[in-house]
Amino acid sequence: MFPINRAQISEQYKRAKQFHAAGRLAEARTLYQSLRVAAPKMAELPFQLARIAEATGAHTQAADLYAEADALKPGEPMILQALSQASQAAGDRKGALSALDRLIALTPKAIKPQAEKAAYLQRLGEFDAAEKIYRRLLKAHPLDGELYRVFLGTKKLTRGDKLLRDMQNAWKHAGQSDESRMHLGFALGKSLSETGEADKVFGYLDDANALQRKYFPYDPAEYTRDVDALLAAQDGADISAATGTLALRPIFVIGMPRSGTTLVEQIIASHSDVTAGGELTLFPRLAFQAVGGPRDMTPLRDIAPDKLAMLARTYADAVMRMVGVDSGIVTDKSIQPYLVLGLLRRALPGARFVIVHRDPRDVALSIYRNYFENGVHRYSNSLPDIAHYVKTFHRAIAFWRDRMPGAFHEVRYEDLVADPEAQSRALIGAVGLDWQDACLEFHKHAGDIRTLSLHQVRQPIYQTSAAAWKRYEADLAPFIDAMKEP
Repeated sequence: MFPINRAQISEQYKRAKQFHAAGRLAEARTLYQSLRVAAPKMAELPFQLARIAEATGAHTQAADLYAEADALKPGEPMILQALSQASQAAGDRKGALSALDRLIALTPKAIKPQAEKAAYLQRLGEFDAAEKIYRRLLKAHPLDGELYRVFLGTKKLTRGDKLLRDMQNAWKHAGQSDESRMHLGFALGKSLSETGEADKVFGYLDDANALQRKYFPYDPAEYTRDVDALLAAQDGADISAATGTLALRPIFVIGMPRSGTTLVEQIIASHSDVTAGGELTLFPRLAFQAVGGPRDMTPLRDIAPDKLAMLARTYADAVMRMVGVDSGIVTDKSIQPYLVLGLLRRALPGARFVIVHRDPRDVALSIYRNYFENGVHRYSNSLPDIAHYVKTFHRAIAFWRDRMPGAFHEVRYEDLVADPEAQSRALIGAVGLDWQDACLEFHKHAGDIRTLSLHQVRQPIYQTSAAAWKRYEADLAPFIDAMKEP
């Protein structure tokens, strides 16, 4: 029986939200849906259902539900913001921009909606349109460090550019917050490296990284314990390839951040049989939920086959919802699967693995001079910590290379950019595909790019970033020295 008065509806809605907050999504969804019959004009109901859809990777469904909420309560900024984000995730360019434009019209003095539109245009490759918005915003807000950093992610300045002077003035301003100074430091470091003023770069980068590390520290010993425990839990088990069939065939592209994984994924995803998944980061999280981890993971040899099959189906269903397919080959690019390669191989029939390597000194330089979301890559703010993370990654890959020889294809970034066709042909063959010339023209097919490399992936393969570390060898000494330590 459905609630028949306002008090009952309110009580049931409160109960549904409690289920939602506790992660009991199926129960929350059922209650929200039943309430829609009793309160069809209550915009909060499709809004909450959309949040659940987003949490399960159903971005198109989420966008549709947010649109229903918007129709019931037009002009509500929170709904428009959510509608735009869901539409972006669903690949609906027109819907995302329409929601953003309406939000901007409602709140014309707010920075965030305009900055979000500019950032979305950057991801779409519409750099000139994005630049117009950023320059207008910076004229009104010349001390906003984050605006400079995001804008200059796809914009190269020349020596003497007024924006450089504006940033340096903002850097010196006494009223700057730690967060804004952090963003400014990364923006100045990038821009000065591009204008050839290498001697000034690390002064800003050191300060920017120190500010972020102050709030988000990294514990190398704790990370070592986690990795050792995960590898031990998978050691000694049968890690031969899974048998059976799955509607999804994933190709995992695994490597350190800034190592060339985006380039490798774009080459593979330019094949007509492949859909680009991007940085899904799903499997480790689902695995830890299913079998424990990092330090309490059930030993792989003790995990029942039906549990592995369920994990595989859960992962496949989530990926297919997220990328909008019902079968086929999908790329999954990130670093974390290196921790659970044995589990991955036993769980996912037909999965292929590509490990990307790059000169660690170039990796370290690129990590240290790029901003990562607060708390995500905590090691990135210290050169010795980056060295620890790189060595941990190398140690784990050596572990898997010894225990599952031939199970993954390894690519060196420097070899790929030096001889793209030969290396790309080998790569495509290694993941079980026939060669297509389109795989060398990936830059012509890039859509909505969600990576720090969003400008580079729209360019042909280039070698200018190889051995960039040599210009900063003295500055990188803490990393180079730490790499030599056992």
